[in-house]
Amino acid sequence: MGFSSFLGRLLFASLFILSAWQMFNEFDATGGPIAKELIPKLNVVRRNLSFKLGVEIPDINVRQLITTIIFLKGVGGILFVFGSTFGSYLLLWYLGLTTPILYDFYNYSPDKPEYSLLLNDFIQSTALFGALLFFIGMKYSIPRKQFRKKTPKTKTV
Repeated sequence: MGFSSFLGRLLFASLFILSAWQMFNEFDATGGPIAKELIPKLNVVRRNLSFKLGVEIPDINVRQLITTIIFLKGVGGILFVFGSTFGSYLLLWYLGLTTPILYDFYNYSPDKPEYSLLLNDFIQSTALFGALLFFIGMKYSIPRKQFRKKTPKTKTV
């Protein structure tokens, strides 16, 4: 059970770790290729939130956001491999922060080709979020130290 659990966590976290490594290698003064995709989506989110809340939302520094994403994915993935619930919380923060922004299928009509691609990625990220919640729930449901019942000693007459 121990090795298969470790292998499962390793395979699950490899998705996040390898993605963080790729983002780190592509990171430059502009933020890398992810910045080109993220800037227009953040502008749409800012406009929508400003309109709904009635207050002006300040600009978000994309380079800092990408650095935060790399940190959450990398450190969270590495800690998750070793069974840390803190690592799973970091990955939850990453998925909760980026999923609605990156996979904004709700901004497209269903007849456009982007809609089905973004919806598929959104559902996949939601499933990963659920798997992390399952891991945290299982981690807290198993007692850390299992006590053995003491067997009563037989009495000799």
